[in-house]
Amino acid sequence: MARTVWDSSVGKKAVMAVSGLIMLLYLVVHMIGNLKIFFGPGEFNLYAHWLRTVGEPFMHHEWTLWLVRGVLVAAVVAHATSAYQLSRRDIRARPGKYVHKKARASYATRTMRWGGTILALFIVWHILDLTTGTVHPGGFQAGHPYQNVVDTFSTWYGNVIYIVAMLALGLHIRHGFWSAAQTLGVGNRTRDRALKSVAGVLALLLTAGFLAVPVGVMTGVVS
Repeated sequence: MARTVWDSSVGKKAVMAVSGLIMLLYLVVHMIGNLKIFFGPGEFNLYAHWLRTVGEPFMHHEWTLWLVRGVLVAAVVAHATSAYQLSRRDIRARPGKYVHKKARASYATRTMRWGGTILALFIVWHILDLTTGTVHPGGFQAGHPYQNVVDTFSTWYGNVIYIVAMLALGLHIRHGFWSAAQTLGVGNRTRDRALKSVAGVLALLLTAGFLAVPVGVMTGVVS
């Protein structure tokens, strides 16, 4: 039954919707945590340390964090795989180009594929920068996330990469939230306007919340 559901377009869209909502929930929590940087290095570093001790003593050190990471990796893989397979299926169904090229979809809809690619590349860079420190500028300091964040956004390329990715994220959320609601049967004629409004507000708040950090570093509010 699971294979039958997965092989169907409806099943893949459902997987995309559920995995997308899981990632959206994470993004909301992640953004709130990021904003702690405006309360100074002490509170931000304490928050980062707390993430590694959640659930203790029942959970071993960092077990909860690795559990969350595992769920996120599974959600990202499921989302990306479903999106890719649906895209290939759509291309096979319409191998020829339309005669009329008039755009019938929003800008966010037309750029979902490019946005997804940008976000995938950003995730890799973000991990290598602030988790492993592999590409981090200025010398990565384990256990000092506040200083690591300041280092990253003190470079022009760190700001450019992050800002472009967050703008892509906003467009992705704006379309993806409404699309997920339709897939899961929440939307209808009377709710569509409200759902689109919620999607727009969510996209705006998350984009603004994430961009506040690099802007704070660039303006000297965070230093």
